Amino acid sequence: MTRRNVLLFVARHAVAIALSVMFLAPVVFLGLTSFMTSDQTLTSQLWPTSWHPENYAEAFAKAPLLRYLVNTLLYAALATGFMLLASVPAAYGLAKLRWRGRSVTMVAIVCMMMLPPQVTTVPLYLFWADAGLTGSLWPLILPMLAGDAFSIFLLRQFLVTIPDEYLDAARVDGAGEWRTLWKVVLPMARPGIAAAAMFQFFYAWNDYYGPLLYTSENEQNWTVSLGLASFRSMHHVEWHLVSAATMLTMIPVVVLFFFAQKAFVQGVTLTGVKG
Repeated sequence: MTRRNVLLFVARHAVAIALSVMFLAPVVFLGLTSFMTSDQTLTSQLWPTSWHPENYAEAFAKAPLLRYLVNTLLYAALATGFMLLASVPAAYGLAKLRWRGRSVTMVAIVCMMMLPPQVTTVPLYLFWADAGLTGSLWPLILPMLAGDAFSIFLLRQFLVTIPDEYLDAARVDGAGEWRTLWKVVLPMARPGIAAAAMFQFFYAWNDYYGPLLYTSENEQNWTVSLGLASFRSMHHVEWHLVSAATMLTMIPVVVLFFFAQKAFVQGVTLTGVKG
Protein backbone atom coordinates (compact mmCIF):
# COMPACT_ATOMS: atom_id res chain seq x y z
CA MET A 1 0.00 0.00 0.00
CA THR A 2 1.20 3.45 -0.83
CA ARG A 3 1.37 6.22 1.70
CA ARG A 4 -1.69 7.86 0.12
CA ASN A 5 -3.72 4.66 0.38
CA VAL A 6 -2.74 4.27 4.02
CA LEU A 7 -3.84 7.81 4.81
CA LEU A 8 -7.15 7.26 2.99
CA PHE A 9 -7.72 4.03 4.91
CA VAL A 10 -7.04 5.76 8.23
CA ALA A 11 -9.33 8.67 7.32
CA ARG A 12 -12.19 6.38 6.32
CA HIS A 13 -11.91 4.23 9.41
CA ALA A 14 -10.81 6.86 11.93
CA VAL A 15 -13.73 6.26 14.29
CA ALA A 16 -13.32 2.48 14.19
CA ILE A 17 -9.58 2.76 14.77
CA ALA A 18 -10.10 5.12 17.71
CA LEU A 19 -12.66 2.79 19.29
CA SER A 20 -10.39 -0.21 18.73
CA VAL A 21 -7.50 1.53 20.45
CA MET A 22 -9.77 2.56 23.32
CA PHE A 23 -11.00 -1.01 23.90
CA LEU A 24 -7.67 -2.77 23.29
CA ALA A 25 -5.53 -0.45 25.42
CA PRO A 26 -6.71 -1.88 28.79
CA VAL A 27 -6.12 -5.44 27.56
CA VAL A 28 -2.62 -4.57 26.34
CA PHE A 29 -1.86 -2.84 29.64
CA LEU A 30 -3.12 -5.88 31.53
CA GLY A 31 -0.98 -8.19 29.45
CA LEU A 32 2.15 -6.09 29.96
CA THR A 33 1.49 -5.85 33.70
CA SER A 34 1.28 -9.64 33.93
CA PHE A 35 4.97 -9.86 32.92
CA MET A 36 6.22 -7.18 35.35
CA THR A 37 7.65 -7.47 38.82
CA SER A 38 5.59 -6.45 41.82
CA ASP A 39 7.68 -3.29 42.30
CA GLN A 40 7.17 -2.06 38.75
CA THR A 41 3.39 -2.44 38.60
CA LEU A 42 1.30 0.75 38.83
CA THR A 43 4.38 2.91 38.16
CA SER A 44 5.03 5.27 35.26
CA GLN A 45 6.96 2.51 33.46
CA LEU A 46 4.36 0.94 31.20
CA TRP A 47 6.80 -1.42 29.47
CA PRO A 48 8.33 -4.25 31.52
CA THR A 49 11.99 -3.62 32.33
CA SER A 50 12.37 -7.40 32.55
CA TRP A 51 9.99 -10.10 31.46
CA HIS A 52 8.69 -12.60 34.01
CA PRO A 53 6.53 -15.31 32.40
CA GLU A 54 6.88 -17.26 35.63
CA ASN A 55 4.16 -14.96 37.02
CA TYR A 56 1.62 -17.26 35.37
CA ALA A 57 3.00 -20.33 37.11
CA GLU A 58 3.15 -18.40 40.38
CA ALA A 59 -0.49 -17.39 39.97
CA PHE A 60 -1.45 -21.08 39.79
CA ALA A 61 0.73 -21.82 42.81
CA LYS A 62 -0.69 -18.90 44.80
CA ALA A 63 -4.32 -19.92 44.37
CA PRO A 64 -6.17 -23.00 43.03
CA LEU A 65 -7.10 -21.33 39.74
CA LEU A 66 -7.93 -24.63 38.06
CA ARG A 67 -10.61 -25.36 40.65
CA TYR A 68 -11.95 -21.82 40.32
CA LEU A 69 -12.12 -22.26 36.53
CA VAL A 70 -13.97 -25.56 36.86
CA ASN A 71 -16.46 -24.02 39.31
CA THR A 72 -16.99 -21.07 37.00
CA LEU A 73 -17.46 -23.29 33.96
CA LEU A 74 -19.95 -25.45 35.88
CA TYR A 75 -21.88 -22.38 37.01
CA ALA A 76 -21.91 -20.73 33.59
CA ALA A 77 -22.77 -23.91 31.64
CA LEU A 78 -25.59 -25.09 33.93
CA ALA A 79 -27.06 -21.60 34.32
CA THR A 80 -27.04 -21.12 30.54
CA GLY A 81 -28.57 -24.54 29.87
CA PHE A 82 -31.31 -24.09 32.47
CA MET A 83 -32.02 -20.58 31.20
CA LEU A 84 -32.53 -21.81 27.64
CA LEU A 85 -34.67 -24.71 28.84
CA ALA A 86 -37.11 -22.30 30.49
CA SER A 87 -36.77 -19.09 28.46
CA VAL A 88 -37.20 -20.48 24.93
CA PRO A 89 -40.71 -21.92 25.56
CA ALA A 90 -41.68 -18.77 27.47
CA ALA A 91 -40.50 -16.56 24.61
CA TYR A 92 -42.34 -18.76 22.11
CA GLY A 93 -45.55 -18.43 24.08
CA LEU A 94 -45.21 -14.66 24.21
CA ALA A 95 -44.29 -14.31 20.53
CA LYS A 96 -46.44 -16.85 18.69
CA LEU A 97 -49.38 -17.86 20.89
CA ARG A 98 -52.53 -15.82 21.48
CA TRP A 99 -53.79 -15.93 25.04
CA ARG A 100 -55.40 -13.58 27.53
CA GLY A 101 -52.93 -11.60 29.61
CA ARG A 102 -50.03 -11.91 27.18
CA SER A 103 -49.40 -8.16 27.03
CA VAL A 104 -49.61 -7.82 30.81
CA THR A 105 -47.12 -10.66 31.21
CA MET A 106 -44.74 -8.99 28.76
CA VAL A 107 -44.95 -5.73 30.72
CA ALA A 108 -44.24 -7.64 33.94
CA ILE A 109 -41.15 -9.22 32.38
CA VAL A 110 -39.87 -5.81 31.29
CA CYS A 111 -40.46 -4.51 34.82
CA MET A 112 -38.49 -7.45 36.21
CA MET A 113 -35.56 -6.41 34.03
CA MET A 114 -35.59 -3.01 35.75
CA LEU A 115 -35.64 -4.48 39.26
CA PRO A 116 -32.21 -4.21 40.96
CA PRO A 117 -31.01 -7.61 42.22
CA GLN A 118 -30.13 -6.10 45.61
CA VAL A 119 -33.85 -5.61 46.29
CA THR A 120 -34.43 -9.36 46.50
CA THR A 121 -31.11 -10.29 48.13
CA VAL A 122 -32.33 -10.67 51.74
CA PRO A 123 -35.46 -12.79 51.14
CA LEU A 124 -33.68 -14.98 48.58
CA TYR A 125 -30.70 -15.52 50.87
CA LEU A 126 -32.98 -16.52 53.74
CA PHE A 127 -34.84 -18.89 51.43
CA TRP A 128 -31.68 -20.65 50.26
CA ALA A 129 -30.26 -20.66 53.79
CA ASP A 130 -33.36 -22.47 55.02
CA ALA A 131 -32.92 -24.94 52.16
CA GLY A 132 -29.31 -25.55 53.25
CA LEU A 133 -27.79 -24.56 49.91
CA THR A 134 -25.77 -21.52 50.95
CA GLY A 135 -22.06 -22.07 50.53
CA SER A 136 -22.65 -23.60 47.08
CA LEU A 137 -23.39 -22.29 43.61
CA TRP A 138 -26.85 -23.89 43.43
CA PRO A 139 -28.68 -20.72 44.60
CA LEU A 140 -27.30 -19.08 41.44
CA ILE A 141 -28.01 -22.00 39.11
CA LEU A 142 -31.44 -23.33 40.15
CA PRO A 143 -33.32 -20.01 39.66
CA MET A 144 -32.47 -20.25 35.95
CA LEU A 145 -35.02 -23.08 35.72
CA ALA A 146 -37.63 -20.30 36.01
CA GLY A 147 -36.08 -18.41 33.10
CA ASP A 148 -34.41 -15.04 32.87
CA ALA A 149 -36.32 -11.83 32.16
CA PHE A 150 -33.75 -10.33 29.79
CA SER A 151 -33.30 -13.60 27.90
CA ILE A 152 -37.06 -14.05 27.51
CA PHE A 153 -37.36 -10.51 26.20
CA LEU A 154 -34.44 -10.96 23.79
CA LEU A 155 -35.71 -14.30 22.48
CA ARG A 156 -39.24 -13.03 22.15
CA GLN A 157 -38.06 -10.10 20.03
CA PHE A 158 -36.23 -12.52 17.76
CA LEU A 159 -39.07 -15.04 17.48
CA VAL A 160 -41.57 -12.44 16.30
CA THR A 161 -39.40 -12.00 13.18
CA ILE A 162 -40.12 -15.61 12.14
CA PRO A 163 -43.07 -15.64 9.68
CA ASP A 164 -46.22 -17.21 11.09
CA GLU A 165 -46.75 -19.08 7.81
CA TYR A 166 -44.08 -21.63 8.75
CA LEU A 167 -45.83 -22.38 12.03
CA ASP A 168 -49.26 -22.54 10.39
CA ALA A 169 -47.94 -25.06 7.85
CA ALA A 170 -46.62 -27.27 10.64
CA ARG A 171 -49.94 -27.09 12.49
CA VAL A 172 -51.85 -28.00 9.33
CA ASP A 173 -49.64 -31.11 9.04
CA GLY A 174 -50.76 -32.11 12.53
CA ALA A 175 -47.85 -30.88 14.61
CA GLY A 176 -48.63 -29.72 18.12
CA GLU A 177 -47.13 -26.64 19.70
CA TRP A 178 -44.21 -28.49 21.29
CA ARG A 179 -43.34 -30.24 18.04
CA THR A 180 -43.68 -26.97 16.14
CA LEU A 181 -41.34 -25.33 18.60
CA TRP A 182 -38.81 -28.17 18.36
CA LYS A 183 -38.92 -28.88 14.63
CA VAL A 184 -39.68 -25.46 13.12
CA VAL A 185 -38.91 -22.62 15.49
CA LEU A 186 -35.67 -23.80 17.10
CA PRO A 187 -33.77 -24.38 13.84
CA MET A 188 -34.79 -20.94 12.57
CA ALA A 189 -34.05 -19.25 15.90
CA ARG A 190 -30.48 -20.51 16.33
CA PRO A 191 -28.87 -17.05 16.00
CA GLY A 192 -31.17 -15.57 18.64
CA ILE A 193 -30.68 -18.55 20.95
CA ALA A 194 -26.91 -18.28 20.50
CA ALA A 195 -27.00 -14.58 21.38
CA ALA A 196 -29.08 -15.18 24.52
CA ALA A 197 -26.87 -18.10 25.55
CA MET A 198 -23.69 -16.06 25.16
CA PHE A 199 -25.12 -13.15 27.13
CA GLN A 200 -26.01 -15.49 29.98
CA PHE A 201 -22.70 -17.38 29.79
CA PHE A 202 -20.65 -14.17 29.91
CA TYR A 203 -22.76 -12.82 32.77
CA ALA A 204 -22.25 -15.99 34.83
CA TRP A 205 -18.54 -16.12 33.98
CA ASN A 206 -18.00 -12.54 35.17
CA ASP A 207 -20.45 -12.64 38.07
CA TYR A 208 -18.88 -11.48 41.33
CA TYR A 209 -21.81 -10.40 43.47
CA GLY A 210 -23.64 -13.74 43.41
CA PRO A 211 -20.67 -15.99 44.30
CA LEU A 212 -19.56 -13.50 46.95
CA LEU A 213 -22.99 -13.62 48.55
CA TYR A 214 -23.50 -17.38 48.55
CA THR A 215 -20.03 -19.00 48.52
CA SER A 216 -17.78 -16.55 50.39
CA GLU A 217 -17.54 -18.87 53.41
CA ASN A 218 -16.71 -21.95 51.28
CA GLU A 219 -13.55 -21.51 49.20
CA GLN A 220 -14.09 -24.88 47.52
CA ASN A 221 -16.93 -23.35 45.48
CA TRP A 222 -15.34 -20.00 44.60
CA THR A 223 -15.40 -18.81 41.00
CA VAL A 224 -12.57 -17.04 39.20
CA SER A 225 -14.05 -13.59 39.76
CA LEU A 226 -14.10 -14.24 43.50
CA GLY A 227 -10.80 -16.11 43.49
CA LEU A 228 -8.94 -13.12 42.06
CA ALA A 229 -9.51 -11.41 45.40
CA SER A 230 -7.23 -14.00 47.02
CA PHE A 231 -4.24 -12.14 45.61
CA ARG A 232 -5.05 -9.23 47.89
CA SER A 233 -3.43 -9.12 51.32
CA MET A 234 -4.15 -6.70 54.15
CA HIS A 235 -1.62 -4.07 53.05
CA HIS A 236 -0.64 -5.05 49.52
CA VAL A 237 -2.15 -6.18 46.21
CA GLU A 238 0.03 -8.35 43.98
CA TRP A 239 -1.05 -6.72 40.75
CA HIS A 240 1.34 -8.71 38.57
CA LEU A 241 -0.27 -11.96 39.76
CA VAL A 242 -3.77 -10.50 39.51
CA SER A 243 -3.04 -9.50 35.91
CA ALA A 244 -1.62 -12.92 35.05
CA ALA A 245 -4.62 -14.70 36.57
CA THR A 246 -7.00 -12.32 34.81
CA MET A 247 -5.38 -13.00 31.45
CA LEU A 248 -5.78 -16.74 32.04
CA THR A 249 -9.47 -16.37 32.90
CA MET A 250 -10.09 -14.23 29.81
CA ILE A 251 -8.83 -16.88 27.38
CA PRO A 252 -11.89 -19.24 27.52
CA VAL A 253 -14.46 -16.51 26.84
CA VAL A 254 -12.33 -14.98 24.07
CA VAL A 255 -12.04 -18.38 22.37
CA LEU A 256 -15.78 -18.97 22.79
CA PHE A 257 -16.67 -15.61 21.26
CA PHE A 258 -14.18 -16.15 18.41
CA PHE A 259 -15.93 -19.33 17.31
CA ALA A 260 -19.49 -18.12 17.97
CA GLN A 261 -19.24 -14.47 16.93
CA LYS A 262 -21.07 -14.98 13.62
CA ALA A 263 -24.16 -16.43 15.27
CA PHE A 264 -23.92 -13.91 18.11
CA VAL A 265 -23.75 -10.87 15.83
CA GLN A 266 -26.51 -12.21 13.60
CA GLY A 267 -28.76 -12.85 16.58
CA VAL A 268 -28.22 -9.36 18.01
CA THR A 269 -28.69 -7.54 14.69
CA LEU A 270 -31.92 -9.40 13.83
CA THR A 271 -33.47 -9.02 17.28
CA GLY A 272 -36.10 -6.30 17.49
CA VAL A 273 -36.55 -5.87 13.72
CA LYS A 274 -40.25 -6.55 14.09
CA GLY A 275 -42.67 -5.37 16.84
